[in-house]
Amino acid sequence: MSDDPSSEQPSPPLSLEQLAQLLPGTGEIMASVGNAWWKCAYAARSGNWELAAYFARRVRGLQRKLAQIRPKYADDLVAFESEHLSPLLTALGSHNGPSFERIYATATDKANELHVKWAKPYIRWVLPDEPPKDLELEPER
Repeated sequence: MSDDPSSEQPSPPLSLEQLAQLLPGTGEIMASVGNAWWKCAYAARSGNWELAAYFARRVRGLQRKLAQIRPKYADDLVAFESEHLSPLLTALGSHNGPSFERIYATATDKANELHVKWAKPYIRWVLPDEPPKDLELEPER
């Protein structure tokens, strides 16, 4: 057998069903959402508004992907974005810590209500007590 990759037969194209099987599941996407949500809070609390907004936009992007691959959640995700994420991004853009904290808490409560609605009451997200250690959260001076 040759080590030359050009001598191998090309793989047949994947079917739509096969491609769908390769997509991340809801659990993987929501784990990424939870990670970004956690980092958003601690970045905002450190006054790093740009980093916090980055993570809020990351949540929005992940949830938009989830709405595409799991359409049964789409209406709730669109409502969550307009009612919670958009105001959160506005608060971050204006560097309004008290408003951010209020919106963040309300959004977290709503996310947990949606877990119950979608028959996953055992998933109750809470903000970890410790900030993430894999990022410099303080803004550049």
